[in-house]
Amino acid sequence: MTEKRWIYKPTPPQEQIDLLVEKLNVSTEMATLLAQRQVLTFDDAKDFFRPDLSQLHDPFLMKDMDKAVARLEEAIFKGEKILVYGDYDVDGTTSVATMYGFLKTVIFENREDCPLEFYIPDRYAEGYGVSQKGIEYAAENGFGLIICLDCGIKSKDKVAWAKAHNVDFIICDHHRPDENDLPDAVAVLDPKRSDCTYPFDELTGCGVGFKLLQAFCTNQGIDEALLLPYLDLVVTSISCDIVPIVGENRTMAYFGLQQLNTNPRTGLKALMNSASISDKMDITKVVFGLGPRINAAGRIKHAYDAVNLLLSDNEEAAFDFAKIITKHNTDRKGFDSTITEEALAMVESNEILQNAKSTVLFKNDWNKGVIGIVASRCIEKYHRPTIILTESQGHAAGSARSVPGFDVYEAIEECSEHLIQFGGHTFAAGLTLEISEIDNFRRKFEEVVSRKILPEQLSPMISVDMKLSLNQITDKFHRIMSQMSPFGPKNMTPVFVSDNVKLHGIPIKMKEKHLKINVFQEYEDGCSPAFTCVGFGMVEDFYEELSKGKRFSICYTIEINEWQGKRSFQLMLKDIKLGVGI
Repeated sequence: MTEKRWIYKPTPPQEQIDLLVEKLNVSTEMATLLAQRQVLTFDDAKDFFRPDLSQLHDPFLMKDMDKAVARLEEAIFKGEKILVYGDYDVDGTTSVATMYGFLKTVIFENREDCPLEFYIPDRYAEGYGVSQKGIEYAAENGFGLIICLDCGIKSKDKVAWAKAHNVDFIICDHHRPDENDLPDAVAVLDPKRSDCTYPFDELTGCGVGFKLLQAFCTNQGIDEALLLPYLDLVVTSISCDIVPIVGENRTMAYFGLQQLNTNPRTGLKALMNSASISDKMDITKVVFGLGPRINAAGRIKHAYDAVNLLLSDNEEAAFDFAKIITKHNTDRKGFDSTITEEALAMVESNEILQNAKSTVLFKNDWNKGVIGIVASRCIEKYHRPTIILTESQGHAAGSARSVPGFDVYEAIEECSEHLIQFGGHTFAAGLTLEISEIDNFRRKFEEVVSRKILPEQLSPMISVDMKLSLNQITDKFHRIMSQMSPFGPKNMTPVFVSDNVKLHGIPIKMKEKHLKINVFQEYEDGCSPAFTCVGFGMVEDFYEELSKGKRFSICYTIEINEWQGKRSFQLMLKDIKLGVGI
């Protein structure tokens, strides 16, 4: 077992905590949680606890938005054919469904001669981003405008080819651009552009597309209420693309979850049913219930299945699409498991790989659709930047994943002399290179990672909000804390540590690998209530030691468990440290 580091968030200044206690009438612990999230005043708290659509920024603050709206208006009013183009992952497919769905139903009113199509590249035949096949399809079929979503920022050559063949581009992307080498599109909407002063730069690709539609509605005097139902797709992209759920993302996620829980579109409702989700949707349920299924369409077959599902307004058709996608997800799990086993065996059988600061693995017959998942699985085992490569169209195509605090995109960028192309984010990226360059790339990447990574980044850590006595877990505390949702990056579910706890009863094994215990604390004037704790996969590491009856510390989140009509607190364990007051 690799021991996890418990890293405590800094305690805010006492005057900030005292002010919140006074103004909000909350406990010191709750005030501390809020101050850690930069909620420092009554007005901050009002905005935080009661998001409002008025908090969304003026879309015209985004660089090139005026150009994008003008070109979209021109295409619509001239009757040009418009191709909505997007990536094959969750962000890309929700982006396409949002843009295509709104334009078709609201602008073109579902008319039969609607000059609108959507296009998703085939992961295996075309690869990531704007493909040559895609732009040739547009040129050969008379499309005058491509609205490109969740990709395109690094497609300079493809955009130039399209322009030479009378096809214009509006790019809606959120990946890092090459600052001095932007595509020659009519408009490049990307809040990460250094010359873009938009107030929030962590939108998803779907979020950028939503802002374009918001600007279009503003310019055309279209009631924005017609656009708001698409927030259920936007929150799906926000959840699954692992972007910070703060600022504008938090507002859109808040109202998107409301939409999911009150009136979700037919396709998402069918997908929730196939995932056996019957209770209230939150970010976690979207990430683990909906995300893998939507992604599986593009990983196993083609992402058209996912878009058709998201666009469907027929319950029977949506059920059929959801069934197909769920089957894809089952197949994906099989590939995922097999390839992960092979990848881990490669490392275990190679002393150099075992002792490296990074992992770069290649096998020519690995399924391209799951290599990103396999990279994440390898990080769970070895906790270091990881790239998994497979053969695709005569090249090596790879997915990179990183560990907290290490920018894998920058590390890959330093190895660009060995690459054909690359793109992505701080913690996830994609790359393509010649198969003959794999060894050279592996050596250079290991050199870069070894030079830049900090020792503590190579061991797993848990970010802890604060220590908590068990008797501080009350209905009021949990009720206020639950209103801090939606939780996600930069506003994670609060994590607590309680020291010097004792077992109440004996440890219980669930399915031989999950741990269930009851714990309490002793005080000078009595004891805390006993709390049920559940630790997934913790039997092997902790069952025997806990059975000895020693005191220990627990690291956990707080949930409500409902069983046979009764509600009780349940502590979801993240880690255990044996000994008193650790």
